[in-house]
Amino acid sequence: MRKKRIGIGLIRLLFVVYLGCLLYFLFLSEYFGRTERIAGFQYNLQPFREISRYVRLRRVLPQLFAVNIIGNVAAFLPFGLLLPFLLPKRMRRLPVIFFLTYLFSLGVECTQMLTHVGIFDLDDIILNTLGGILGYFGHLILRKLTLIS
Repeated sequence: MRKKRIGIGLIRLLFVVYLGCLLYFLFLSEYFGRTERIAGFQYNLQPFREISRYVRLRRVLPQLFAVNIIGNVAAFLPFGLLLPFLLPKRMRRLPVIFFLTYLFSLGVECTQMLTHVGIFDLDDIILNTLGGILGYFGHLILRKLTLIS
């Protein structure tokens, strides 16, 4: 069976479009309340505080659970999926993707807090990083199925 080829140009384009959409939803989207500025700096530095709250409320408020838990993981899946295709071979390893996803998520959270369009939430960093890791495993599967030219 012959493997299908995916051009690196297409991967780059997808990554840029993904980053643009992600940044829109994180900083500009009315649906997520990004047009209203938050007074002062708000933050959650306690690991799993918000995650456990949303898990407890999942039956009462399933949409809130989906947006905050599933959404944070899903939002960073493409990051972990696409980024390794763009990196040199020696950097396409789980620890590198973990670290880059963590740094990007940390940057997003800091920017949201400093611009008052979101709350710095350690749980978001945890969920985003998990999404990047899951995306990396998807990358490994795609690598087996396709060749990147």
